[in-house]
Amino acid sequence: MKLLSVNLGHRKSAPYTDHPEGVTGIDKQPFDGPVRVAAPGPKGTGGSGVAGDTVCSLRHHGGDDQAVYAVAREDLDAWERELGRPLTNGGFGENLTTSGLDVSGALIGERWRIGGVVVLEVTSGRIPCRTFQGHVGEKQWVKRFTAKAAPGAYLRVIEPGEIRAGDAVEIVHRPDHDVTVALQFRAVTTERALLPRLLAAGAALHPESLEAAHKYAAQHGS
Repeated sequence: MKLLSVNLGHRKSAPYTDHPEGVTGIDKQPFDGPVRVAAPGPKGTGGSGVAGDTVCSLRHHGGDDQAVYAVAREDLDAWERELGRPLTNGGFGENLTTSGLDVSGALIGERWRIGGVVVLEVTSGRIPCRTFQGHVGEKQWVKRFTAKAAPGAYLRVIEPGEIRAGDAVEIVHRPDHDVTVALQFRAVTTERALLPRLLAAGAALHPESLEAAHKYAAQHGS
């Protein structure tokens, strides 16, 4: 398991973003050299956990619980075959493109050590939006991406440090439950009845998903 690339995005004007200033940082490109990763601060005030990466919409992106976004190269390859065109590393707006790691099959609370120093913890899947659809440029993209339920993973930073392309990725902790990123994603999008199952992941779960799970369980007596 290894890190194929670290991808950074910069503030850029785009017609497809909902940002009031019409800008987005979703167009991420591989960066050569070491990049520092650290907790950016609470959502709404903290941006990306990856130094040099720009988050424009702080309302929906960035913050400690989604400081880093990872996508498996294998998932990009599967989409390449389906779409019939190439997708570069960073093509889904991900900070980390990995190889040999089942990102969407990772458990909530699973921890990865990258490059022997940095430790990241899986919190949730990525919810597709209009900006993502416009960036990819495919009709019905939000619907298609949601149906596949392989969203990649948001991560929080447990141990900061520097990473770079080629670093080894090691799973150093797997929690004792069965709540995967894919399950969490399905629960908060297309299969709400799964929400109570997310409670098994406890505090490792992204706070917004944890709140939704508690609310659903209370309303439905789960």
